[in-house]
Amino acid sequence: MLILTADDVRKALPMSEAIEAMKKAYASFSNGTAVVPLRTRLPIPNSEALSLFMPAFVNSQDGNALAIKVVSLFPTNPPRGLAYIQAAVLVFDAETGRAIALLEGSSLTAIRTGAASGAAIDLLARKDSRVAAIFGAGAQGHTQLEAVCSARKIETAFIFAKNMAKAKAFAQEMKSKNGITEDIRVASSAKEAVEHADIICTATTSTKPVFDDKDVRAGTHISAVGSYTPDMQEVPAETLQRAKIFVDSRAASLEEAGDLIQPIRAGLFDESHIRGELGEVVLGKVSGRESQEEITYFKSVGIAAQDAMAAQVALNNARKMNLGTEVDF
Repeated sequence: MLILTADDVRKALPMSEAIEAMKKAYASFSNGTAVVPLRTRLPIPNSEALSLFMPAFVNSQDGNALAIKVVSLFPTNPPRGLAYIQAAVLVFDAETGRAIALLEGSSLTAIRTGAASGAAIDLLARKDSRVAAIFGAGAQGHTQLEAVCSARKIETAFIFAKNMAKAKAFAQEMKSKNGITEDIRVASSAKEAVEHADIICTATTSTKPVFDDKDVRAGTHISAVGSYTPDMQEVPAETLQRAKIFVDSRAASLEEAGDLIQPIRAGLFDESHIRGELGEVVLGKVSGRESQEEITYFKSVGIAAQDAMAAQVALNNARKMNLGTEVDF
């Protein structure tokens, strides 16, 4: 078995390759060649935590991928000096079922979640998009910025987070990375971040919208990767009412995404307002952006096909790059 640490995963899973892997994952999911049960949720009451079990089998042109990710969300971890998200991905040989690799899952999750936005941005955002707004300065926010700069030629990026010191540290860190615009600004308000943005990425755990609908310009693309429970909400319902909505999975989004569940429960729109899955756009079954003025919105709650495909890319690259540690199992 090959064991890949977080650093190994980051080296073996470059954002550009991850974005293309997400397109393939979404296409396989939407055309039915991927087997992806709804994730199993295991509440851990004593810690107010949640563990998610996400198995998937993906049949793609690049070969079959079989994996399971276990990701745990522990809000009590940061005060202990531990990451909020703990995760591991176990990869199996799709022909024999033999366990062949164990990958550190938090880094893989962050990269593939950023790449999900990158795939949506590549397919839905205006080609002339130059200004991005990132909400959230955690690990997910980092890869959102990396993805948006990979998918479009971003000239200016605004960062907004409740913790201003964390936002400033994030901006300073990202300026030194290859492929990232050097014009990264810490916004003093949500309005400042949004009012000039062509692309908005939200990666928070907020229970209420993180910006006002009136500040969103026509032609904006929004990638929302937080709001993974019915009680969470990042994007105003009014914005969703005037947006073309795309999701990674209809079933999962309607089960988990507060951004969609809350407006539907309020009667502001119904399920038919969802234009389609992103995989259907990849496959040409559903049209994406059709004008420069449209607001497009992509909701990602995360599907296990992403993890399986991301792990496959990382594993293939790791072997070529001689990364990781082989152990008997």
